[in-house]
Amino acid sequence: MARALGTLPLLSEALARGELSYSKVRELTRVATPETEERLLAVGRAGTAEHVERVVRGWRRMDQKAEAREATKRHAGRALQVYQDEDGMVVVRGRLEPEVGAVLVQALAAAREALYQKADENVPAGTFADVSAETPTMAQQQADALGLLAETALHHGIDPGAPAERYQVVVHVDAEVLADPEQPGQSVLEDGARVPAETSQRLACDASRVVMRHDPDGRITEVGARTRTIPPALRRALQHRDRGCRFPGCGVRFGQGHHIRHWAHGGPTTLSNLALLCRRHHRAVHEEGYQVDRQLDGELRFRRPDGRLLPEVPPAAAVPADPVRVMRTRHETQGLQIHARTAMPGWLGESLDVGYAIDVLHPLSATATPARCGLQADQRIAAGAPGIEAAVQGSHAFDAATS
Repeated sequence: MARALGTLPLLSEALARGELSYSKVRELTRVATPETEERLLAVGRAGTAEHVERVVRGWRRMDQKAEAREATKRHAGRALQVYQDEDGMVVVRGRLEPEVGAVLVQALAAAREALYQKADENVPAGTFADVSAETPTMAQQQADALGLLAETALHHGIDPGAPAERYQVVVHVDAEVLADPEQPGQSVLEDGARVPAETSQRLACDASRVVMRHDPDGRITEVGARTRTIPPALRRALQHRDRGCRFPGCGVRFGQGHHIRHWAHGGPTTLSNLALLCRRHHRAVHEEGYQVDRQLDGELRFRRPDGRLLPEVPPAAAVPADPVRVMRTRHETQGLQIHARTAMPGWLGESLDVGYAIDVLHPLSATATPARCGLQADQRIAAGAPGIEAAVQGSHAFDAATS
């Protein structure tokens, strides 16, 4: 509904001024377009919510045949391409059917909210202007959200009958590189694509690992058992203690375990050496130069890449003691006069003929089946037949014309 109102200024204004109820606008936005918005607004003003719902149902039936043809065409045109570009980036291009695309859009929105929006809501306006300037663009947020969706899907399993190992993403990194990104050595994916050593450090913070030893000729001499960096019991304790990302001003509930002193440097996998960070800020600490350390009192201290301290964000503003008065003051400032009769329809109790109303309102009425009075809708309008309000109200003249 909110997305539709962005292109329907008349309905949006009527809702904002209290002239149409939420129920009416919700129904009208299911079928309204910029071309039909004005006539549907008249329906909403003239009839009750039940009238509007019936008219919308009839409107959608008129569109069913056209929609069926479009659906067949869309189904045949579905496609998805995933390939690696020359610079190593993976390019995703595709066309999805509306219902599949809607699921993807909703999933991306939920993932993006988990990564970014919940954190932004906790930051008061005007706070950390330099940090907010670093917020990724919408396109970058969408890319990060898609990555989170892929990780979540594989974590919960897409095909229970297939081995989980088949879907793992493997990074090969030399021990020297893992301890010091400046050291020479490999840090590559299974297919040979290189990733930064800092990225390998971030991934190694909270992932399964297998230690392999090689001889001088590169042959494997020993393979250790796979181990988890953070055991499940310790992870539950970490989640219970931190309750979300510990980066100042974030608080996103979903996070990854971060070794304050990396285990490659001898840091232990203990609660005191762990902190919960969301994907965005875990990357900031490993790959963007931000720093974190734990003080003697147990509190965490974050610093910007230039060494400046990041202070904790103050609590959000409290809800006003009298929110109704605040809302009324805002309405007065905007010039809104909302009273008991603002949203009252013009209906006087007459019956509604949905068929005639659709013939008058729908853009395809010129090719519709002739109505019971023997005239096309455009002919009846030219002949002085009842207008839109009369169609909704079921006036006496309309009753006579259709008897």
